[in-house]
Amino acid sequence: MNHTNNPKLTPNAQTLRRTMTKEERHLWYDFLKSLPVTFHRQKVIGPYIADFYCASAKLVIELDGSQHYEGSGQKTDRVRDEYLRGLGLTVLRYSNLDVSKNFTAVCEDVLSHIPK
Repeated sequence: MNHTNNPKLTPNAQTLRRTMTKEERHLWYDFLKSLPVTFHRQKVIGPYIADFYCASAKLVIELDGSQHYEGSGQKTDRVRDEYLRGLGLTVLRYSNLDVSKNFTAVCEDVLSHIPK
């Protein structure tokens, strides 16, 4: 599947990088940033902004707040995940609660999706 990144999303992605949620900061500074593979924060991919993206592992990580568990949020996420999977990417979704309460398990799951 061919895709073109929407350049109009770049300023929004930059703002999101500056205003990361508490859970995004925790995952980024306490885990992803120190891995031997490169992750990008708030990466524009096609018409979407992924929370975290690792090109070498073809991996997208999404942290979901409560809005993702309501009807329209779930439908939007399904469409988005389908698009990203169509690009050959694996999408991992974790709730903010998972990051707060089960940080080690989230980290271990992410590691299991990164080729050795």
